[in-house]
Amino acid sequence: MQHALPVIAVNGVIDAQVSPLDRGFTYGDGVFETCKMCNAKIPLWSLHKERLLKSCEKLLIPVSIDLLEAQLKELISGIEISLTKNAIVKITVTRGVGGRGYRLPDNSVSTIVMGIFPAAQYPASNFSTGVTVKLCNQRLSCNPSLAGLKHLNRLEQILARAEWQDETVVEGIVFDTGNNLIEAVFSNIFLIKNNEICTPDLSEAGVAGVMRRFIIETIAPQAGLNIQVKTLKFDDLINADAVFLCNSLYGIWPVARMIGEQEYSFECHELTKNLQGLLDKTLAS
Repeated sequence: MQHALPVIAVNGVIDAQVSPLDRGFTYGDGVFETCKMCNAKIPLWSLHKERLLKSCEKLLIPVSIDLLEAQLKELISGIEISLTKNAIVKITVTRGVGGRGYRLPDNSVSTIVMGIFPAAQYPASNFSTGVTVKLCNQRLSCNPSLAGLKHLNRLEQILARAEWQDETVVEGIVFDTGNNLIEAVFSNIFLIKNNEICTPDLSEAGVAGVMRRFIIETIAPQAGLNIQVKTLKFDDLINADAVFLCNSLYGIWPVARMIGEQEYSFECHELTKNLQGLLDKTLAS
């Protein structure tokens, strides 16, 4: 039977429910991946899978990648082929059902929730002339044991996103409690200064995005660029020649304007355009 989007499966069963005792619900005890799907395939699946497995390992969550991939394949095969040309796949893995209390349950069986959704539509101007972003007041907690992971506790991002309703603002820039530049609400951030590119160190806070890694390890070297990962402050941000954002769903967006107590403008740098072109070419192949 072919299903229309969105379609969601719990442990391989479409339209099944998650238990109210699931630790993902009660404690945010889990991780997730949000992936772009093109023509029934996830172009960056190897990176998503690696991050998912490493995150589960760090959080001591048991998961069978063979089972997960089998469920994913079956779910995709049940969707009308025309709907898989451009879609979003979200995979959530929790520790599973457990009793009350923080102690890890004995012999827990992880819960795997998969959803396939219609792809988001973004204006062409986001890619060409750039986007407007807001400096957020919300700070991210510093916690090396959770830094980099895409765990289920996204309350800080929710509070940051609640800071604006202006539809012309598409993202928010966030710092940690030590006033270090970290990321955007749902994106990673890169700065360009004097034709050099850098991105924040995420060893204390933030999410180490799949697209961020792909740009650092694959796209930038194709352009002959070496991206520095380092501690960045507010002055580094406002004095940058150019700023761009990335995530695995939309790719790369230049930042044209940033609003806060003051307003800042940035150029759409040639390096950003080069990376956009290489990214599109690499993913298409």
